[in-house]
Amino acid sequence: MNRSTIGKAGLWKTLAIILLGACAWPAFAQTQEELKVFQSLPKDQQQQILDQIGQQNKKQQQQTPAAASLPTSIPKAEISTGILPETLEVVPRLRAGDSLLLSVAPIKDEKDRPRAADNEFRAQTEYRQRLLDGNPYLLDRTGRLLLPGAINIVLAGLTDEEAMQRLNADPALRGFEFELSILPVEPELKPFGYELFTTVPTTFAPATDIPVPAEYVIGPGDSLELQLIGERGGQYTLTVGRDGVVDFPELGPIAVAGMRFAAAKEMLERRVSEQMIGMRASVSMGELRSIQVFVLGEAEHPGSYTVSGLSTITNALFNSGGVKPIGSLRDIQLKRNGQVIRRMDLYDLLLNGDTSNDERLLPGDVIFIPPVGTTVSITGEIRRPAIYELREGAVASEILYLAGGLTPEADPRTSVLERIDDRRNRTVVDIDLTMPQGRGTRLQTGDTITIQRIRESYEGAVSLSGHVHRPGSVQYRSGMKLTDLIGSLDELQPLADTHYVLIHRETGPTRLVSVISADLAAAFAEPASAANVMLQPRDRTFVFDLATSRERVVAPIIQELSRQSSHDEPLQAVGIDGRVMVPGQYPLSPGMTVSDLLRAGGGLDQAAYGGEAELTRYQVVDGERRQTELIHIELADLLAGVPSADVALRPFDFLVIKEMPSWREQETVTISGEVRFPGTYPVTSGETLRSVINRAGGLTELAFPEGGVFTRRDLKEREQRQLEVLGERLQRELAVLSLEQAQSAEAANTKQAIAAGQGLLADLKGTEAVGRLVINLDDVMHAAKDSPNDIVLKDGDLLVVPRKTQEVTVIGEVQSPASHLYQAGLGRDDYVARSGGVTLRADDKRIYVIRANGSVADVTGSGWFSRGGNAEIRPGDTIVVPLDPQQMRPLTVWTSVTQILYNIAVAVAAVNSF
Repeated sequence: MNRSTIGKAGLWKTLAIILLGACAWPAFAQTQEELKVFQSLPKDQQQQILDQIGQQNKKQQQQTPAAASLPTSIPKAEISTGILPETLEVVPRLRAGDSLLLSVAPIKDEKDRPRAADNEFRAQTEYRQRLLDGNPYLLDRTGRLLLPGAINIVLAGLTDEEAMQRLNADPALRGFEFELSILPVEPELKPFGYELFTTVPTTFAPATDIPVPAEYVIGPGDSLELQLIGERGGQYTLTVGRDGVVDFPELGPIAVAGMRFAAAKEMLERRVSEQMIGMRASVSMGELRSIQVFVLGEAEHPGSYTVSGLSTITNALFNSGGVKPIGSLRDIQLKRNGQVIRRMDLYDLLLNGDTSNDERLLPGDVIFIPPVGTTVSITGEIRRPAIYELREGAVASEILYLAGGLTPEADPRTSVLERIDDRRNRTVVDIDLTMPQGRGTRLQTGDTITIQRIRESYEGAVSLSGHVHRPGSVQYRSGMKLTDLIGSLDELQPLADTHYVLIHRETGPTRLVSVISADLAAAFAEPASAANVMLQPRDRTFVFDLATSRERVVAPIIQELSRQSSHDEPLQAVGIDGRVMVPGQYPLSPGMTVSDLLRAGGGLDQAAYGGEAELTRYQVVDGERRQTELIHIELADLLAGVPSADVALRPFDFLVIKEMPSWREQETVTISGEVRFPGTYPVTSGETLRSVINRAGGLTELAFPEGGVFTRRDLKEREQRQLEVLGERLQRELAVLSLEQAQSAEAANTKQAIAAGQGLLADLKGTEAVGRLVINLDDVMHAAKDSPNDIVLKDGDLLVVPRKTQEVTVIGEVQSPASHLYQAGLGRDDYVARSGGVTLRADDKRIYVIRANGSVADVTGSGWFSRGGNAEIRPGDTIVVPLDPQQMRPLTVWTSVTQILYNIAVAVAAVNSF
């Protein structure tokens, strides 16, 4: 079976069967020929076919609900194995060195969030910007993603989707929503040198415009340009015939084949001067002959090639498409008459520009490319990581030379050699490439040398970071103190916390972590005091600011301390909460007291109670139980500097700073409309609406108190939740109706109900709750003190007092919804009649009236819905004619939803009138 007999349709059929997972093994066996055809296509055509199938599959998923469980992308696999893989798509996974782009969703700004969350919100917003500014990110050599704030997360081995889930689940990154994109990168290691042939021209043009070297050997087909100078001068083109001679004017046939051009030129010019009296000659090469050579072995396109007579080995290699990846670049052989006359090492050309072995070709020459020899990989801190072909018996120093040498950050003492031993087991050998023994290590095929990077930590250095102008590392000097590292307070950025500086220290051979807190202001005030902490090598100093959260720096340190804690050495951490600037958990430093913990928390805020604080202490008693002890801290004495009040802290201590009694954030209400002085007014605890109206100067002469609109935030939130619940119920009922429509005997009515319900659902989702509280403003204004009619205000309350109105509005199922001028004596039905009367779909038995204050009128004295047409109508009233529920019988929530929407519309119209 060949490609023409299969046809594209058969190929598409085979690939579609594989894609949809519908072929069992026997069925797949019948498609082997089609797979062979697919393999024979160029790579770009294979990819195009797979992409087109992927697009068709996505369309099918969108059109057919059952297709939701099918794959959404076309698998990519090496079908050349001839075996059906379990998964055709090779999902890309993250690895060391990959580049990533992080997208972080904006932090939601909730205006009514509690004050305690303000600092955290600002900290998250600033940290989000730091995350975005850090793009693109590079996974380090261990596959870790290093984020600002010393957060590092291992992502190697995960897909982009899994990595995104890992970031969103990390406790240190709570509050953020990440999206992750992998930037495409080239494979880390490729065989060296083969890219030389990636831009090989598709046609080969013989070289005719270059100087002919003196050693060029003349042969049949070459042309000589002859110029005779003298009384019988002239110009002639002499072509070398098959017998190797040229027909020279006046001298006859002269044999030149096999002679080098320089010798032939000298011989012809000499004979003219000797045999033709008074004449001399000038000889040059004309058109060169074409020769036929063979390029065989591991060439991309082996075969016979016709090339220029000036062509060399490299010219013929380029003409044949270059060397296959399995071919040798270091032992290219030129054979002439069955003998190897030259061996060419392309590494000499690539690395040194040496063309001395690029022999010129003669007719019948054979260029043979043998299989690649010993190959060794080298990666890591090397200038040119790649897979290199080595000669037999090569040592490590040779591959270091080929790879361009080490980078400045390489640590050759800790290099690693991975090797497969004689028993086919993988082994690892440490080699020190700084020693002659290590550089002389003999290499064998399949070896991989990894040059390690030097440690990131600085030896003999201390670092400074955080809210400073010039973060970085400096040389450690014996006797160096904190003020020596920072220099002066001018090195700090504005609003830096000068009373709490954190020093991260590693001590001992196991590099145990300890933390020291320092008062920088005290250190500069008295440099000779103990406040000016003595530094040690590898110390890391963090300077905080007064406004943002310190969790990004402190949390990783707490995690380090937690990892090294044990039964005998509890976690060295304490906490502070309440009315402080930066509450949270902090490392317990040696000798730390309550005043130090206050410094760590940024100090007291404006609402802190200065009388006393509570310290909760947890301790294990006799190794059997954990006991809680409550210690009262005399905060006033502590702030006054009384030593006895400054209690020493222990692990797990937790300090709570109380709030000042009767302290609350400033609450305001807004009065607008027809009052003498509309605006926003601060209110005291327990203040009532009547009081604030009086502060606003009372109502104007044009005020319409019956139509006052009073809204409240918590009512708005409650109404919004009710709207969402109704929307979900309505959506479920519409889904059920859609499934029942095909089997219903009243398909037309059901379809009509679905269409109306979808419109109602759209209106419901687009409706924002108002949060209106029905009040009688006249009763409020005349209420006695502590009367239930006088409303106690809350923060954010809004009162809108409209101007006197003379309209009565009719909405709903009437012929022409409109507003009408109020006329005394007209009843409900009179106004409905003025709007053209009810429609055929109206429920005329359930017409109701919404008063100007938002209440629903009891016009019959026994219920909301009046059957009397002469119900009392007042200015500002809204008459609602609902749709007959029988028209929408399948939708049980129709009446509730429409009534809520009408009520909200009336309230919104009143509020928006200003």
